[in-house]
Amino acid sequence: MRRAVPRGVWVVPPVAVLAVLFLYPLGLVVQQSLTPDNGGGAFDAYARVFGSRAFLDALGTTVWLAVGATLGCLVLGFTLALIIAFVPFPGARAVAKFIDVFLSFPSFLITLALLFVYGTVGMANGLVTEFTGAAEGPFRFLTTPWGVLLAEITYFTPFVIRPLLAAFSQLETAQLEVAAGLGARPARIVRRVILPEALPALGAGGSLVLVMCLNEFGIVLFTGAKDVTTLPMLIYGKAILESDYPAACVVAVVNIAISVGLFGLYRVVSKRAGA
Repeated sequence: MRRAVPRGVWVVPPVAVLAVLFLYPLGLVVQQSLTPDNGGGAFDAYARVFGSRAFLDALGTTVWLAVGATLGCLVLGFTLALIIAFVPFPGARAVAKFIDVFLSFPSFLITLALLFVYGTVGMANGLVTEFTGAAEGPFRFLTTPWGVLLAEITYFTPFVIRPLLAAFSQLETAQLEVAAGLGARPARIVRRVILPEALPALGAGGSLVLVMCLNEFGIVLFTGAKDVTTLPMLIYGKAILESDYPAACVVAVVNIAISVGLFGLYRVVSKRAGA
């Protein structure tokens, strides 16, 4: 009689592939962070990086950009989702479908588009110089932290809109009609009826955006914001420009730890949202 293969055996191949492709490289990063090039203790690189002003500044910049972009995406995404879902206008379905397509765009394309509009030689500055005769245009914010913030909000807002539209599609329209019939104003309907139903989707979308903003590299690089150094940019500088691989790996380990923690939060929130 032919013996059945234990179920546990079938788990071995995918786990082995996962270990080779993902866990082994991560293990090398951790090992390199604990192996200073000039010798010394295992945690000397950590002490050196944690005590450096560059790391503290990069950590602070990363956090405030990620939090600021997330808040901006939540406010803008909620407003746009309300309009798409509840304000009838021609092309609403097309806009909703375009949002799905937009999610597949790389972040540097959005930054490139903003450069064409608000860059030093972009359309906005070109119009101002053409009509006023000035030598330079007034729009120079794109290479500042505010420009990075604008680019991140522009790119990541659809990641908040999508779960909100899914949540709004399950909302009973009868509740809105009853509230309107009782004389409730639109702002009150949004606050008392729609917002409570949208909170799980807002939490899931917001936590996902927070994770992605924390690890965003392309937007900062393509805006040309030289004074904006985030953790991914610091990793790039330490590894590629300075060849300080232990320090780069230390920053990478910190970045991974924060990302994994925030991703765990995203999974908890999305599970409660039914995602």
